[in-house]
Amino acid sequence: MKIYFMGICGTAMGNAALLARAAGHEVLGADSGVYPPMSTVLAAAKISLFEGYDPVRLGKLAPDLVVVGNAMSRGNVEVEWLLESRAIRFTSLPAMLHDLVLAKRKNLVVCGTHGKTTTTSLAAYLLRANARDPGFLIGGVPQDPPVGAHLGTTSDPFVIEGDEYDSAFFDKRSKFIHYAPHLAVLNNLEFDHADIFRDLADVQRTFQHLARIVPRNGALIVNGDDDNLRALGPASWTRTVRVGVGENCDTRIVDFTEAETGASFKILWRGEPWANVRWSLPGLFNARNAAMAATVAGLALDPALPTALSLSALADFRGVKRRQETLFISAALTVIEDFGHHPTALAETLRSFRARFQGATLTAVFEPRSNTSMRRTMQDAFMRALSQADEVYIGALNRPEKYHPSDRFDPEAVAQQLETQGVEAHFAVTNGSLFDQLAAHTLPPTGKPRVVAFFTNGSFDGIIGRYVAAARGA
Repeated sequence: MKIYFMGICGTAMGNAALLARAAGHEVLGADSGVYPPMSTVLAAAKISLFEGYDPVRLGKLAPDLVVVGNAMSRGNVEVEWLLESRAIRFTSLPAMLHDLVLAKRKNLVVCGTHGKTTTTSLAAYLLRANARDPGFLIGGVPQDPPVGAHLGTTSDPFVIEGDEYDSAFFDKRSKFIHYAPHLAVLNNLEFDHADIFRDLADVQRTFQHLARIVPRNGALIVNGDDDNLRALGPASWTRTVRVGVGENCDTRIVDFTEAETGASFKILWRGEPWANVRWSLPGLFNARNAAMAATVAGLALDPALPTALSLSALADFRGVKRRQETLFISAALTVIEDFGHHPTALAETLRSFRARFQGATLTAVFEPRSNTSMRRTMQDAFMRALSQADEVYIGALNRPEKYHPSDRFDPEAVAQQLETQGVEAHFAVTNGSLFDQLAAHTLPPTGKPRVVAFFTNGSFDGIIGRYVAAARGA
């Protein structure tokens, strides 16, 4: 089959295109910007790439199927041509994955507001370390495993990141509804994606829909410490396995400690030792990701005895790009990039950095970019999270014209509130001017050691790379 991907250079779309290519299909696609790193990976796989969208070109290419990414909307010239001509069958990315990859696999679907990418990577990594060949699709750029997509052996599980975001402009169901879960991980649940969900109850509703399609011979692996998941109620139709620090959990994390050299903790299964873990990833939140991944991977191989899965490989796990990733380190300055764009994620990461870098000045640089963070809905929560830093720099809103001023995140107000709490706070109307403020104040580094943590789910207009380059030259 010849399959054409609209928006092919996005991480999820590109990795799905690679899966389709590995399955033997002819694959091609277009994007508004054909850019690395995904363009390089796709070209190496002999996938034809086109810059921009052109309905005449699409008609001449005559694919058997068009996969429409969820970044596409009405008004796109190829979308309009597909709808008007009905000349080519089209589908969403999640529906394509179900039909071509997942329909006959044992699928481990990793869901939750936070930690999906890391937990998916960990589950695939542990299965591979235990001499299995799982398929996987990761919505980021993992360092372990070394690629973001792999078809694997059909007799082994398929691990996939289950996003609650909608599937396409014509399919508003959450992506994970398409993924035919045998085992579903519910890492945590909070209000997010304010552009498509009305409130927390709306998010809980879609997670309930996911839980209802887990078969009776499968399982829900649930964060046992999360009140919002507990509120979903019992799932009488399938098995529920709880993971966390609480005594009610089947898989428990105990004796967690953290220092500059890394973190250590123990994992128990029903009160019995499973593993002692020492690794480089920060925070209790990542320890929970590890316990979730261990539980789902172990249950996939042996539903009665998940502890048959060896966890020794966790010591060498290197994490995921842009998840608490150290970009520069010297005696005086450490620069870290994190994908954090939700107040809980920022709070947990800053709390971890405070424990890890004791005595250092902690500088948080935040770009309000996601559809949730740009709204006033969570402004107070972001203020509380950022108050854990010593210094805060808040960047420009991305596309502020999308929101009425009364609904828009207000960087100046947050900076003023932080100042009243003793936090040195700055904001800027452009990210370029924010960089100038930050660099003038922190480079060259002087005084006690400083940790500069950038939080964004986007590019931050390139200032992270500029700052690292300036730090190297300082």
